[in-house]
Amino acid sequence: MTSLQSTLGEEGIAEELADNQRAISIAEFFEKNKHMLGFDSGARGLVTAVKEAVDNALDAAEEASILPDIYVEIQETDDYYRLIVEDNGPGLTKESLPKVFGKLLYGSRFHAREQSRGQQGIGISAAVLYAQLTSGKPAKITSRTQGAAEAEYFELIVDTDENEPEISVEEKTTWDRPHGTRIELEMEANMRARNQLHNYMKHTAVVNPHARLELVEPNAHFKFERATDQLPEETEEIRPHPHGVELGTVIKMLNATDSHSVSGFLQEEFTRVGKKTAESIIDEFRDRHYGRAMRWKPPGAHEAGDIESAVEAATANKGAEATTAFATEIADAVSSRDRIAHHELSTVVENVGDAVGEEYGTTFGSTVRENAIEAAWETICGHEEATNEGAKDVDGQQALDDIGEGEKPNVSRLVTDLYGISDAATSTRKDDEVVHAFSVRLAGTFEDLEDTRHRLTHRELRKAIDRAADLTEEYDDVAFGDTARENVTEAIWNVMATVPDDPPLVRELAGDRDACSDLVEGMRATNIMAPPTRCLSPITDELVEAGLRKEFDADFYAAATRDAGVSGGDPFIVEAGIAYGGDLAAEGSVDVLRFANRVPLVYQRGACATTDVVKDIGWRNYGLDQPGGSGLPNGPAVIMVHVASTNVPFTSESKDAVANVPEIEDEIELAIREAARELKRYLNKRRSMQKRRQKQNVLGKILPEMAEKVAEVTDRDQPNIDDAVARIMNNVLVERHREDDDSSVKLVVENHSSTAESLEITDIVSAEPANLSDGASAIEMDGEWFVSWDVDVPGGEEATLEYEVPGDATFDLDVKGIDEEKLTITA
Repeated sequence: MTSLQSTLGEEGIAEELADNQRAISIAEFFEKNKHMLGFDSGARGLVTAVKEAVDNALDAAEEASILPDIYVEIQETDDYYRLIVEDNGPGLTKESLPKVFGKLLYGSRFHAREQSRGQQGIGISAAVLYAQLTSGKPAKITSRTQGAAEAEYFELIVDTDENEPEISVEEKTTWDRPHGTRIELEMEANMRARNQLHNYMKHTAVVNPHARLELVEPNAHFKFERATDQLPEETEEIRPHPHGVELGTVIKMLNATDSHSVSGFLQEEFTRVGKKTAESIIDEFRDRHYGRAMRWKPPGAHEAGDIESAVEAATANKGAEATTAFATEIADAVSSRDRIAHHELSTVVENVGDAVGEEYGTTFGSTVRENAIEAAWETICGHEEATNEGAKDVDGQQALDDIGEGEKPNVSRLVTDLYGISDAATSTRKDDEVVHAFSVRLAGTFEDLEDTRHRLTHRELRKAIDRAADLTEEYDDVAFGDTARENVTEAIWNVMATVPDDPPLVRELAGDRDACSDLVEGMRATNIMAPPTRCLSPITDELVEAGLRKEFDADFYAAATRDAGVSGGDPFIVEAGIAYGGDLAAEGSVDVLRFANRVPLVYQRGACATTDVVKDIGWRNYGLDQPGGSGLPNGPAVIMVHVASTNVPFTSESKDAVANVPEIEDEIELAIREAARELKRYLNKRRSMQKRRQKQNVLGKILPEMAEKVAEVTDRDQPNIDDAVARIMNNVLVERHREDDDSSVKLVVENHSSTAESLEITDIVSAEPANLSDGASAIEMDGEWFVSWDVDVPGGEEATLEYEVPGDATFDLDVKGIDEEKLTITA
């Protein structure tokens, strides 16, 4: 027995317990669960506070089309750490500022379907809450809007009981910034997570190359200059996508919409839904809500009289000629079709009734038409007399000897039709007798339906097929497996027709949970264009590479930006980048940089989908060492992944790791592999060039010795071996020809390879050149002349540049556009 139970009498326990229950505010909840927001220790709390403040500053500046300048300072006081963050954003109004910093779940981005760093309205107010819990001191906030004469200054805390800002100081103040916001927090913290803090700032600079960041610590100072003046593309809010909404959300939307029709609701409330797509969704809804109608084979032309006579017999008081014409045209229209459903038959009768009635000056009323439809439908679905030969075709095991001479057995048209479909859909190993027995039992399901129009949903059809198959297995002692059942189900479902019934009105649909579920399933089954990406602002592969170049000194860089994907109805884009070699640490695992909506993910690396994907890739295929063939690869490399989405699926409120969503994981893998293929080509080429260099070095040692021996043996001058090296290695040879005291200079390019080469040749000359060949130019800089020549040389051919300079001129030749190992220069 609990202590509470022991203090209560037998009477009134429920009332006593009820009196102890009360609601709590979200602020009060996070007051006791601050670890859920990333404030679980002093070290991590400081990093999280910096992250939330900087993220807010970046979002604010970008929304106002301002290139962000963000200043972060950490001061160590007697008992606490003081965090100061300043930005040059648009500032906050006097009315909104207290709620932004002093009320959890207050923000402008939660309902917006567009990319932003902050989404929930928790981050910066949670930092204020953490500061007041650990230091007891209020947040000090200064903000100034563009054009305001003075700034607003507040000191406030979060009232956790009410989740409202509690303001202790509110006044005007002067501030040297023309616009922006400054927040100052004192908190219990430490600098044990200094590396994580530095990584956050550095990685923020990588994915936000348009931002200038500055970090001042008690004993260090860091600056990260912007690499571009190009702001991210401005995003636009979009409506939800039909593939991502859940049943409860759709019911809520149906109750809130002003649309009366389902088509109008779909087009008004969802993105990528026009009139044609709305009709496709409604057709899928009809299939699930009303079921499809079975389309049976009508009697052939030689049997048309059956329908004609049935309709004629059912039509009364319309005159002989009109009645015959009415019945004949219905029979002809039906027999001309391969298959027909009940509603299609109704349309035929309606059209024929109008045409014949007009021609004969009579009216075929609703009762006459209904009688005609019923008579024709009974004929289509009823029994027919078959010849003995026909019966044998249907049931190969039928004993024809039992049928008396001149007798014709009755065969259900439904059985005949279903036998043909089932036989085509099942294995050839199924005996005709088995398929016929199955068809007889399945036909019984249609014949027993209360709805004589023979309508079934896909689920009901599969249930009927399973029942017929089970009975066939039980009574005929044969196997009728899942594959056969699925094949027959799909074959019959494809024969059935979507019915034209109008969907319910929105107000009726909103009150019918099952119908709403059918609508949601219909939306998910419809092929709909992916959501527009104007709500996203990817970094782009060019700026991903620029960010990596700015912060990492490497030999190789590659980046890839994937096309937009969809997860849960929310569009997303994955980008990846790789830096390799240079000053990157060669020992240990590669460095994996994880980002979501341009925000570095500092903690929970092992719980992140990005890390899982990197580990699962076979990096040996791309030239990196990977012990055991799995896990993080080793080597001097940085692998960066950025996920941009209107709703990034994080694993927790602290937003430290991306959840394992299959669609996002697939795109992460494809983006990484795209960049990794570039790395593989680079490493393969580097190894090839290394072998080539070794071969050239060997030739450089052997050929001079050979030339010396040849000269000694032949008693001739030692031959020039420079051309020989170029020819043996299939190199491009660039050589200068100039006679002593001659003003004429020739640069000859000989391409000994089999492929064309495009070269950028610059000859730096100490004197002014004259009479340059066509295609060359000369520019004077600091007393030197730069002769530039861009030339394309096909394989096996040569090109020549000529110009004149004084005889005492000096030269310095530079050749670009070709690997050093493929080039031989004698100049």
